[in-house]
Amino acid sequence: MKATKKDAVARFEKMYNCCQAVICAYCEELGMKEEDAFRLTEGFGSGMGGLKDTCGAVTGMFMTIGLKNSAGKMDEPFATKMDTYQKLLEAAEKFKEKNGSLYCRDLKTEDGPQPLPCCMKCVEDAAQIIDEME
Repeated sequence: MKATKKDAVARFEKMYNCCQAVICAYCEELGMKEEDAFRLTEGFGSGMGGLKDTCGAVTGMFMTIGLKNSAGKMDEPFATKMDTYQKLLEAAEKFKEKNGSLYCRDLKTEDGPQPLPCCMKCVEDAAQIIDEME
């Protein structure tokens, strides 16, 4: 992919949430309008809408990998599904190796307004994993 972790971090610095920052960095090359991805993922920051559950950067990473890998064959829903699941498991493992968890409640080590450095690291790591999986 031609987008990089710098693209994701730049969006996060513009106050995109962590999920938006990751997926929106890759929209152009995935054939998705950035505005649509931005709107779709608005509720996935801060660990699923503030629940501090799955990290939004991880969610954005999963969505990006799914968009890239899916054959999009609605009449053959299993065409790429298992391969996509395998790629998500691999990405999750890489993220956990770097950060120790997939959960915002464990990863968000600071309080205050965005962009928090701990969240920026998650955005950067998620995008780097996408880039490495190419």
